[in-house]
Amino acid sequence: PLTLSDPAFLRRLRAIADDSGRVIITKHAKQRMRERGVSQRQIMDCLRRGRIVESAHLTIHGDWKATLEHQSAGDKVRVVAAIERREEGDLAVVVTVME
Repeated sequence: PLTLSDPAFLRRLRAIADDSGRVIITKHAKQRMRERGVSQRQIMDCLRRGRIVESAHLTIHGDWKATLEHQSAGDKVRVVAAIERREEGDLAVVVTVME
């Protein structure tokens, strides 16, 4: 299986997030966004410019996941994101959102 260090995870995630069509926000994450007043733009900023605060690790589903943090629109936003490998190209999946 693919092995990703934190810097490699960030490079891959940022490359995926450059195309917003390859970013999936789960139903759970959308609910947390509403509860916490976090916008989709803040999520995308975090994916594209955030720093890892909980290291990248392999999940039981075979995806790599990490927690990122970024100061966006005056708020500190944390996003748990996974890289899901697909034949047609990798996707970034936003699992949850924290403030």
